[in-house]
Amino acid sequence: MEKLILTIDFGTQSARAALVNKKGEIVAMVKKAYDPVYYSIKKTYAEQDPDYYFEILKQDLKELTSNNPDKLDSIIGATITTFRDSSVQLDKDLKPLRKCILWLDQRLADAKEKLPLLHRFAFALVGMRNTITLNRRRTIAHWLKENEIETWKKTYKYVNISGYLTYKITGNLVDSSASVTGHYPINFKKGEWYPEGALKGRIFGIPSSMLCELKKPGEVLGTFTDELAKEVGLPLGIKLIATGSDKACETVGLGALDRTIAAISYGTASTIEVSNQKYHEPEPFLPAYPAAIKGFYNMEVQVYRGYWMLTWFTKEFAAELFDEAKINQLAVEELANQRLNAIPPGSDGLVLQPYWGPGLRRPLSKGSIIGFSDIHTKYHMYRAIIEGIAYALKEGLEGIEKSQKKKVKSLMISGGGSQSDAICQITADIFGLPVSRVQTFETSSLGAAISTFVALKEFTSVEEATKAMVHKSAAFYPDEKANKKYMYLYKHAYIKIYPKIKGIYRDIKDFSDKDE
Repeated sequence: MEKLILTIDFGTQSARAALVNKKGEIVAMVKKAYDPVYYSIKKTYAEQDPDYYFEILKQDLKELTSNNPDKLDSIIGATITTFRDSSVQLDKDLKPLRKCILWLDQRLADAKEKLPLLHRFAFALVGMRNTITLNRRRTIAHWLKENEIETWKKTYKYVNISGYLTYKITGNLVDSSASVTGHYPINFKKGEWYPEGALKGRIFGIPSSMLCELKKPGEVLGTFTDELAKEVGLPLGIKLIATGSDKACETVGLGALDRTIAAISYGTASTIEVSNQKYHEPEPFLPAYPAAIKGFYNMEVQVYRGYWMLTWFTKEFAAELFDEAKINQLAVEELANQRLNAIPPGSDGLVLQPYWGPGLRRPLSKGSIIGFSDIHTKYHMYRAIIEGIAYALKEGLEGIEKSQKKKVKSLMISGGGSQSDAICQITADIFGLPVSRVQTFETSSLGAAISTFVALKEFTSVEEATKAMVHKSAAFYPDEKANKKYMYLYKHAYIKIYPKIKGIYRDIKDFSDKDE
């Protein structure tokens, strides 16, 4: 009998349920897009009903089971992976008090609740005051205390969306320590909550009593409730195994568990991750995250508004592509990607820094584009976005390599952007490293399945599992001429932009603060 893992994968824009075998084949999958992806009752807000996600999950599971009745008895376990940093506030009956505030949301708290003087002094001493201030302002707990006082007073439990969906599936309010990535008081090195009053834990202002139980990757979160199993047509007694967040599972799905291999995710948020069995921080004072495999850590650098920027670009500057894409039955981004090769490497000197959303390393930064001239078209700008994201990730990788004292020799790539050969080649040329894709673009589901098979002892090691389940499907090698062009722009333009104009960013922030 072929053994299968049921993977439940919640992305930012859609949810999928899949059955994956020990060869790394997705033998069945159902995917449903959210409609709408989120609600935006105010500019920069992004919210969704957490129970809506559960309803989409049930629809996925019903369709999966009805289409694959012969495969259901082969399911030996299940797991869930979700997008990150999206909090749900629950009352004493464990029902949501309001819509889930998603990671895409850009509201900021005033964070008026002061840290102890000694803590403030310690953060200022190590040059982290601005980073800590941004972290606190982006913590939804602080925003609720200031803007929805009654909601905060009624909040009994404060959980990530992964914890809430785990509760809906199993009846247990519990989460994986590798899923709680974001603005929560978690000690990532230990995979445990910080004790009440701890220096780093105090940043987020969430009492320990509001936090749920944590399990380590590989441990059992619970069993599908009989009620849910019967409703969606699953066999009774399927166990839900702890794995990790979407990015953590993508890294496993790419087989990037060696510190000489970096995993790039070109998704709504774009990241570069390197896995280590020792805890190294990717940048000073910024944490590594628990991997979806016990005993590993992911050193990660993120471009907050990653490949979201491509959708933003086509919507704002290339609306005519929507009609053309409809006629040719193509995704708009796919059509835009076809224009990439008409623009030379380096976009004729147009250089972009992709800080459309603030990062912890540079909390005051904004997006910038320099080098415009009369030869530039909107497709130069499109290519400059792609190149700019790759530059930012390359800069992040240099910090990771410095921290781990080891050079990365190759890249594995996933996410929507990885489906474009042109984007893969640009990435190889900028990094000067070979880039590979694997057999599926659903690498988060694949990685979740690998992690679960390992947890259930179906393989003797994660290395054996990835060898059996991860298969390279395409490779891209750097063009020496293009790499030289990119390195000139990277060294002489890109990495100099922020130091030169950071004072201007500070002035822009002051202007925006006065305007509020």
